Amino acid sequence: MIKQAIPKDYCLSCVGCCRFSEQDSVWLPCLLNEETQELLKKNFPPLLISQEKKIHSLPNPKHNNFVCSFFQLKDNKCAIYAFRPFECRIYPFLINRKADKVFLAVDLRCTFVKENLENQKFKEYIRYLNNFFNSPARIKILKNNPQIIQIYKDVLNLAELNL
Repeated sequence: MIKQAIPKDYCLSCVGCCRFSEQDSVWLPCLLNEETQELLKKNFPPLLISQEKKIHSLPNPKHNNFVCSFFQLKDNKCAIYAFRPFECRIYPFLINRKADKVFLAVDLRCTFVKENLENQKFKEYIRYLNNFFNSPARIKILKNNPQIIQIYKDVLNLAELNL
């Protein structure tokens, strides 16, 4: 699978991911076609997934925002972490569309990114991801799952993907 750059403990102590300012935010994770089928096989309610294959959000009355349907506020954990969606596995990296081009991008709001963007080890991870996403198998996944290619604002485009 895909190597992770951000330590799990760092993510679990964060209060940024899985929370959205709008109910139908572009930031809500989209599912690959096979992920949708897998969640349904595991008896997760189909109502948690939109027709666009996005995970629905739920109101978070404590903070007047929304959270992912699979996010557990009580312990800051994901109910489906072991088989979380591809987009969640790669976050804070994203597949961003700008005009007619597709980029590997990174969300600059992630505190780990802010702290490590200039770090050599992080730069090596970006090169790893660029190679990962430009492999024929990943290009095929992206072409077969256009729903995960979104238009994000305020992200840093790192490398163009060869779609």
